[in-house]
Amino acid sequence: MSTVDLTQETFETTVQKKGIVLIDWWASWCGPCKAFAPVYDKVSRTHPEAVFAKVDTQAQPELAGAFEVRAIPTLSILRDGVLLFHRAGMVPAAALEDLIKQTAALDMSKVKQDIDAQQKQGKPAPTHA
Repeated sequence: MSTVDLTQETFETTVQKKGIVLIDWWASWCGPCKAFAPVYDKVSRTHPEAVFAKVDTQAQPELAGAFEVRAIPTLSILRDGVLLFHRAGMVPAAALEDLIKQTAALDMSKVKQDIDAQQKQGKPAPTHA
């Protein structure tokens, strides 16, 4: 599957979808972003069940700010609208495959229960992947 470019207009509907959504936060001037792009594209072709999205942080600074993207590339992974992973830096193909496998294996009912319990205690939501 090819990657999807996200904008302010398409972001919310994409990240709220059921299933796994990966987001590559990047910019055209970023050398590490250019190096990560073929890895991201290659892995996207082996996982048609997931949405592989890209956000150009220069063209979409509001989105980058809302997601607190402070360095690029940054990878975010959501499942069923829940942010599970958000880290700056390049990810090797094997590690990206492992992150997808871990995300797919999560019991989302348990994840959502954990989030609800943490929020009731006034603590930040846990990251599971």
